[in-house]
Amino acid sequence: MYKAILPIVLFVGIIVGIHFFVIDINDALEYATEHFPPLGVLSIFFVSESILGLIPPEIFIAWSGKTAHPSLYLALIAILSYLGGIVSYFEGRSIANIPRVFNYLEGSMSKHIKNMRKWGGLLIIVGATLPLPFAVSSVAAGIIKFPFRSYLAFGLLRFVRFLVYGIAIYGLL
Repeated sequence: MYKAILPIVLFVGIIVGIHFFVIDINDALEYATEHFPPLGVLSIFFVSESILGLIPPEIFIAWSGKTAHPSLYLALIAILSYLGGIVSYFEGRSIANIPRVFNYLEGSMSKHIKNMRKWGGLLIIVGATLPLPFAVSSVAAGIIKFPFRSYLAFGLLRFVRFLVYGIAIYGLL
């Protein structure tokens, strides 16, 4: 648990540093809100969440706070994050079906795969709630063929994360 605090503190510290020393985040978010259509921003977010979570969702959470309907857009990005995780899960399933990858996983990585299968639920919970890319844990869940219904259930914690982060970020900006 204490290991999770350091990345959160670092992330918040970086955001605060950027805000005060590089660019005013409020101005940047207002610019994005005024100059980019919501559908474009939401599309970029969905693609990011489907491909290893390349852009931190906190940026989009902050963006949603600057829109005319913050609760609506926060809900939409939470739904898109969940759906992006499902896409990533099936990417993992597809990767595991490649014969060369399958042989590697069942051979050289068998001990690690066994542990991942044992602790797969925790892997998904960590990915859904902590500031780690949810797509990465979703791909891993797909690779180990974690039961899809269980994946969906654990993945629902993603909504809790977006709610908590939304409250925290809206309060900070």
